[in-house]
Amino acid sequence: MSGAREIVSKIRSVKNTRKVTKALEMVSASKIKKSQELMSASRPYARMIKQVIGHLSAATPEYTHPFTVTRDEIKSVGYVVVSTDRGLCGGLNTNLFRMVLADMSTQIEAGASIKVVTIGRKASQYFRNISGIEVVAHTANIGEKPQIADLIGVMKTVFDAYHNGELDRLQLAYNDFINTMAQQALVSQLLPLPEAEDSDQLLQHWDYIYEPEARELLDEVLTRYVESLVYQAVLENLASEHAARMVAMKSASDNASDLIDDLNLAYNKARQAAITQEISEIVGGAAAV
Repeated sequence: MSGAREIVSKIRSVKNTRKVTKALEMVSASKIKKSQELMSASRPYARMIKQVIGHLSAATPEYTHPFTVTRDEIKSVGYVVVSTDRGLCGGLNTNLFRMVLADMSTQIEAGASIKVVTIGRKASQYFRNISGIEVVAHTANIGEKPQIADLIGVMKTVFDAYHNGELDRLQLAYNDFINTMAQQALVSQLLPLPEAEDSDQLLQHWDYIYEPEARELLDEVLTRYVESLVYQAVLENLASEHAARMVAMKSASDNASDLIDDLNLAYNKARQAAITQEISEIVGGAAAV
């Protein structure tokens, strides 16, 4: 019965694993709703400030902000990569990192150097181990309710680098939350700011009288706008993390259940074989007597 005892031990071990994966699935399912509420709460601000930026881009301001100027030569490209702090969320981070590396390869082939700012422990661990890529700043453990204040430090690093000419372009990489079953890895241009679409250029004949000076006002508004883009990306990535972990843990729980069924079948076969062998020994002994 040694084989049967080993199978019983495996069944017990798989059942314990299933308890863990089931608990993680339920926790992630409960957190998805909260993260979606955070996304919904931030969208009115994002929509309004995007409209303001659309008006400014359609106007003819007396001061042109560096965030809106496309540079002729791209010598250095920065990446803000948003990832998770924890694992067990399927291929969420892997798919994002693969897309980022492909984009980086294109920039390197064009002769640009690469600098990275990471938000999330997984991105920091990943990119620090890749030669030729400089991680200039990172932050992690921003929790289930991220605040813009948690991002100001790393964002100031890239803003200063862009202002000083150390970066000529800035890319933003994160996982976009589509629904519970689908998340999409995205790499989009953060700076210089892309031109507004026609639908955003409301009342294109408008111009502005700036109070205080245009430089001071635009510095503040455009900085807040870019920070809001990064903050929204963090919220999208957080919702994607919980959704991906819920799906991955459900798949793991289902696989554990299937494995337990197979092990139970193997146990029954081993037990029947042992019983048959014992009966054969008894019959053989009785016949010998």
